[in-house]
Amino acid sequence: MQDTIHLHDKVKEILYSLTGITLNDNKDIMIANRLQKLKRDTKFDGNLDDLLVAVEQGRFVTEFINSFTTNKTHFFREDFHFVDLRDRVLPQFAQSGKEIKMYCSASSTGEEPYSMAMTVAEVSETLGSRIKASILATDIDTNVLQYAADGIYRYAKSSKEFPDWIKPQKYFKRRVQKNLASEEILIKVKDDLKKMITFGVLNLSDSSYPFERHEFDVIFCRNVLIYFSDVDQNKILKRLFKHLKIGGTLYLGHSESPQDLINYVTRAGQNIFVKNKDID
Repeated sequence: MQDTIHLHDKVKEILYSLTGITLNDNKDIMIANRLQKLKRDTKFDGNLDDLLVAVEQGRFVTEFINSFTTNKTHFFREDFHFVDLRDRVLPQFAQSGKEIKMYCSASSTGEEPYSMAMTVAEVSETLGSRIKASILATDIDTNVLQYAADGIYRYAKSSKEFPDWIKPQKYFKRRVQKNLASEEILIKVKDDLKKMITFGVLNLSDSSYPFERHEFDVIFCRNVLIYFSDVDQNKILKRLFKHLKIGGTLYLGHSESPQDLINYVTRAGQNIFVKNKDID
């Protein structure tokens, strides 16, 4: 039992040092399962303690991070944010002709940035005015970034994942695949959508980000802050805020708050915040 506690504490310590992510005490079963998977994936022939020592020494770091990051998501998660993007934000850019630059800070397997891109495409078609848009989507997990870049997903015909105003067949090609459940198909993102998005690796716990000041019109930072301590959440938000334009929109997850940014934003809806001044 003592050895298990030691291993789990070591995993938490290493993960925090590498990513800033804090694992709660109720994650013991998850840690045990993923440690075993990490050992299998790396074909490490020593014991688990030696494996963690190897990670501390710089081996298997990417594999370790990929093993212990969580990537639960789906298309149009918390769809009211995409409705706000559709109805309030994007029409301004359709009218002005200016490019909108958006940042997705936790791409995971790509559903969020592709939902952003579908919203842009939908508004462009509805208003009859092509909106110039670029979306940067980052994550710390290289496996999920590759999955996102490939843009191939399982889709159940009975799925309620897409809102009524999105027709998936406009944005995905159907792929033939045997051995799937009878109501499932594979769908692949069309190239026009992919062209809007650039995927890249970024660690939100880094002390600075490689962006220009006031670079983005929109930042999605949803359901990722919950994996950090309150202190680190605040630091991340302040760093991101520097790269958001005055008048730009910050979208947060349903259980997340703007913390120290509250006096520098105007609330525009449920966890929707418009930047009204810089913090420094």
